[in-house]
Amino acid sequence: MSFMIVISIVIGVVSALVAIVLKYLVHFITNLLSRISFSGFENIMYLIYPMIGIFFTIIVVRYLLKEQLGEGVPKVLYAISRNKAILKPMSMVSAMVGSALTVGFGGSVGLEGPTIATGASVGSNIGRLLKLNYRQTALLLVCASAGAMAAIFKSPIAAMVFVLEVMMLDLTAASIVPLLISTVTATLISYLFLGTDVIYSIDSVATFSIGNFPYYIVLGILAGFASLIFTRIYRMSHDFFEKHFKSWGYSLIFGGLALGALIFIIPSFYGEGYNAINNCLHGDVTSMFKESVFSRFGSGMFWILIFLLASVVLKCVTTNLTFGAGGLGGIFAPTLFIGSHLGVLFALAVNYYDLGDISTVNFALAGMGGCIAGVIHAPLTAIFLIAELTGGYTMFLPLMITSVFSFITIRLFESHSVYTYQLAKQGDLLTHNTDENTLKMLSIDKLIEKNFITINYDATLGDVVKVIARSTRNIYPVVDNENTFYGIVTLDDVRPIMFDQDSYDEIFVKDIMRMPSDQIKLHDKVEIAAEKFRQNDLYNMVVLNEDKYVGFVSRANLFSEYRKTLKEFSEE
Repeated sequence: MSFMIVISIVIGVVSALVAIVLKYLVHFITNLLSRISFSGFENIMYLIYPMIGIFFTIIVVRYLLKEQLGEGVPKVLYAISRNKAILKPMSMVSAMVGSALTVGFGGSVGLEGPTIATGASVGSNIGRLLKLNYRQTALLLVCASAGAMAAIFKSPIAAMVFVLEVMMLDLTAASIVPLLISTVTATLISYLFLGTDVIYSIDSVATFSIGNFPYYIVLGILAGFASLIFTRIYRMSHDFFEKHFKSWGYSLIFGGLALGALIFIIPSFYGEGYNAINNCLHGDVTSMFKESVFSRFGSGMFWILIFLLASVVLKCVTTNLTFGAGGLGGIFAPTLFIGSHLGVLFALAVNYYDLGDISTVNFALAGMGGCIAGVIHAPLTAIFLIAELTGGYTMFLPLMITSVFSFITIRLFESHSVYTYQLAKQGDLLTHNTDENTLKMLSIDKLIEKNFITINYDATLGDVVKVIARSTRNIYPVVDNENTFYGIVTLDDVRPIMFDQDSYDEIFVKDIMRMPSDQIKLHDKVEIAAEKFRQNDLYNMVVLNEDKYVGFVSRANLFSEYRKTLKEFSEE
């Protein structure tokens, strides 16, 4: 226990430094670009900067670092569920550099996902270096993830809750202590370098009034639908780019130009959008409105509301264009942007049309919480994150109302978040079911037994008897010269006729073989094999790669490995 405590302190320090370095990298790139911008042509540069940043991201990550482009948190979740909590060492660099280039040049995403992924890679590789078991390595991975999130948001409680809600690793009381230490350590380091001020400052929060209860419910439902729009656009964008652009160059050109055009229309989409969020939290949308093309239609409230509505919908688009074009980033910042604008839109509309008198600041905060709860399906994370980000702890009750109703709304349409839907579709998502998680740690190719002697499809009974004489198994797969699988012959099938020597040259394998009642494909999940063993009461099942014979998986071997992995999975 004392060893893990010491390591968790180290993890906290390192993961915080990762977050701080990433922040400084983005600020450096942003300041550099601002110095070389041509006076009066800033908006024109919005058209090309994001595409340039994404181009550099692809070149550096894909070709120099030899890493696959991908989003941070799903990558971490996959490592926990399918790769024994192992992340490649190069992941410590690729996510950091790629996201710094993407966001620094104006990509409409955040830094949170890559920061969490980089921290997770640090924790994973420290675990590998110390030769820890799966459970301990996974614990270091989530400690580093939580530490990175705590540092970048200065929110230790939200970081811990995020691990429990999103990463879904079942932690015991003994595991909570290292997690707590790493998040506190990371937050203190963040305070040391970035100061103790909250990220989003607010002047004041109006006292909660019971009469506003219905408004928070309505906002929660609207946030749920906004989250649904983001999720659906996320999926459609992923499928669109994958289907229509086989080359990354075409994805870059299409996505980069479309992204630049939208940022040109609404400049607040440029980068993480923190200034725009802060403006919403101060009830000031006029400055953002004047910078956009909407200001040409006048400065009336109607056009301001249209601007806010467009900002909510189009931010969903710009974020996913950034991903589709090849950029790296996170979805926290875009979700906070959408939520703050939705909250202000709702409050201004209610006040303007005399439907009530509500605070834009309160509803901007509540909108942020509602959208976080809806997009990542984590209402508790949303509540604590917004409270810690803004210092608005008096907003707990409104945040709870909005987050819960947002979560309920999106769950009616989507059972998985943007982080988990692809993993769930592939059967790679960890849940809080220990049996299911343990099976996910196993792979079919590691369970295959190959000491079965094959019999040629054209063989005779005499040939079969010769095979039986030198075999230690009682199942004999039947294949042709190209290893195509035709069926099996068992010792029980042969026993009644094996001593009838007159039939040795008259009976052929194809006359006595049979197709097994079930089989496993080489790339099947182990959960599928376990369920087939349960349903069919079999002791062995043949494994095929397409129609080619590979070997057999036995019930005894599968459940022996299951018990061994369960023990490792449960060890502290």
